[in-house]
Amino acid sequence: MTYKAAVFDLDGTLVNSLEDLADSGNEVLKKYGKPAQPVDAFRYFVGNGSKKLIERILPEMDEAGVEKALSEYKEIYAKNLLHKTKLYDGIVEMLEELKKRGIKIGVCTNKHMSAAEELLGHLFAKGTFDAYVGGRAGVPHKPDPTNVFYVLEKLGVKPEETVYLGDTSVDMETAHNTGALAVGVTWGFRPKSELIESGAEILLDSPMELFEKVKF
Repeated sequence: MTYKAAVFDLDGTLVNSLEDLADSGNEVLKKYGKPAQPVDAFRYFVGNGSKKLIERILPEMDEAGVEKALSEYKEIYAKNLLHKTKLYDGIVEMLEELKKRGIKIGVCTNKHMSAAEELLGHLFAKGTFDAYVGGRAGVPHKPDPTNVFYVLEKLGVKPEETVYLGDTSVDMETAHNTGALAVGVTWGFRPKSELIESGAEILLDSPMELFEKVKF
């Protein structure tokens, strides 16, 4: 099979945003008189969207409380967004190689859309991505494939022509639900064992390995 498109998760896959996410989450906890959580704990708090992050760090909150805290979190995170977040080594080279080969490139993240757009706009060269989408109101988050199908429609490719890359079980389940090749990256937020258990068909230990293991 020769693939025509690569769709990426964002946090833990293209960018290491863990510290900025943790700093923002801990600022919210402080507002509510709760103790800060270690940065590593946020590896498991994030991954299912910003609302789910708030539900995980403030589990006693009712729906109205969650919505209020979520609004506060989004304001805080907007300020922290680019403090410590960086591209993983080799990402730029991998994306440039995909471009050179005429491969369509997309991003599908559960991060709320305004933050996703800001990150992509600041950290990547203009025109790097052919389509992208973040978390949107009224649209189910990954592992539901709805947002990936939206990106694929923009790219003009079929699921079976697509490689989906991510660093968590959510991403591997998303790939399977979409009908794309599930590629797990081991440099992200979760351990290799999680990727294997959740159905990764290929594992990458570095970005440029993509071209050794997948035919474009």
